Amino acid sequence: MIASKANSLQSSQNRLLTVLGAEDQQLLLGRLSPITLEKGALLYEPGDLVDSVYFPDDCVISLMTLMESGAAIESATIGREGALGLMSAVSPRQSLSRAIVQVAGRARRISAPHLHRAWERSAQIRDLVDRHNEALFGHAIQSVACNALHSVEARFCRWLLSCRDRIDTNTVALTQEFLADMLGVQRTTVTVVARALQAAGLIRYRRGVVDILDRAGLEAIACECYGTVRRNYERLLPGPFSDRD
Repeated sequence: MIASKANSLQSSQNRLLTVLGAEDQQLLLGRLSPITLEKGALLYEPGDLVDSVYFPDDCVISLMTLMESGAAIESATIGREGALGLMSAVSPRQSLSRAIVQVAGRARRISAPHLHRAWERSAQIRDLVDRHNEALFGHAIQSVACNALHSVEARFCRWLLSCRDRIDTNTVALTQEFLADMLGVQRTTVTVVARALQAAGLIRYRRGVVDILDRAGLEAIACECYGTVRRNYERLLPGPFSDRD
């Protein structure tokens, strides 16, 4: 992770930060640090004190639920529509999940105590925190049902579309191991599903890279959870996804 001293929000792509009024942005300027997050970087483990909050610009962070056996599965995804650790703005929190960088990129980081002080002074920040918490909770509980009830192929398509909503490219750098962890399946299963989607002309699957070729085709196969989660974010948060998506 590489940090910078620059603090302007003019170049930020994070929707929560850019929607803030000038006075509210001033509460954060000087406290937010641009940072580059590398793929696979571990930000939090369950039980860790959430001492920093991350506002993604073009990176994507996965929240992983862990079992005692070591098995894990993704419960939610955070990109430029939201923030990691935002509830620590209200009061000190411990992480409930493993937070790992899924797609490398830029973010803004602020200490939880500094964000708490801004939260105390700004009604708009308090409202955004509440709305984001509701959207993320809805995302997580939808993932519970999705992982239990829907096919790996449908969940694979949902996951690709969800990731695409948060970045500006149809090319996603992913390994078989990472995808298997996201979906809670064996790597061989990921290979079978990816090859089937490639044969159908929906994606191009190379070693460590997935190219989305037919978004509409993926949406036709993806389960209802993709649309449900997206609509919930759009209802609760200001312009969570790019107009180009």
